[in-house]
Amino acid sequence: MKLDILAFGAHPDDVEISAGGTLAHQAELGYACGIVDLTRGDLGTRGTPEIRVKEARDAGEILKVKVRENLNFRDGFFKNDEEHQLEIIRVIRKYRPEIVLANAPVDRHPDHGKGGELVKVACFLAGLRKIETSHEGKAQEAYRPRLVLHYVQFQNLKPDVIVDIGEHIEAKMEAIKAYKSQFYNPESSEPKTVISSKGFLESIEYRSKDMGRLIGAKYGEGFVSAQDLGVTDLMHLHSVR
Repeated sequence: MKLDILAFGAHPDDVEISAGGTLAHQAELGYACGIVDLTRGDLGTRGTPEIRVKEARDAGEILKVKVRENLNFRDGFFKNDEEHQLEIIRVIRKYRPEIVLANAPVDRHPDHGKGGELVKVACFLAGLRKIETSHEGKAQEAYRPRLVLHYVQFQNLKPDVIVDIGEHIEAKMEAIKAYKSQFYNPESSEPKTVISSKGFLESIEYRSKDMGRLIGAKYGEGFVSAQDLGVTDLMHLHSVR
């Protein structure tokens, strides 16, 4: 299956928090979208890896993605090295996405910046034909996505691109709330974390409001480009009206 947009997340729920509205929006426009989680979030304070994988599947269905995979990298300890790059390269060549979404280039959790850099490097290397990979016993052809965008996570980064998700904030929040083990749940007896508070859940929505404000939309999601951006038609760009 060829995908139009493929989003990578170091942990299940990374993509939903920062790019869920964008995936829901693009899926409604008819684009084929997918999510690949690098780890199962094994080191997370709340829940279990098995629970998080199920929650990820439920969230993916809400966002109407065509594909949801988990590469089972070691949470907290995966590296930006040849072994892990080759795994990402195989996925890129398998789905041949036009656009890749990746973790923030720098963030509070070290896995985020590390995961974002790993995916960015692998996207470039996937286009080198002398790097040989295979899938299901068949050699894969070299392929490089035309654009890599890093989504904004815990830290406030200045975005290069903001996507209007005004019609899809409900799908975004519903997908996030599918992770019942991780986010605000007054009935939960598990330890409290930074992201389990009611305030954190509310902050996701008001950040989306603030991103939207910058482009004259009700809600938005911001991305930092890994490359110089170009456009073939200036009329496709807009700001606050």
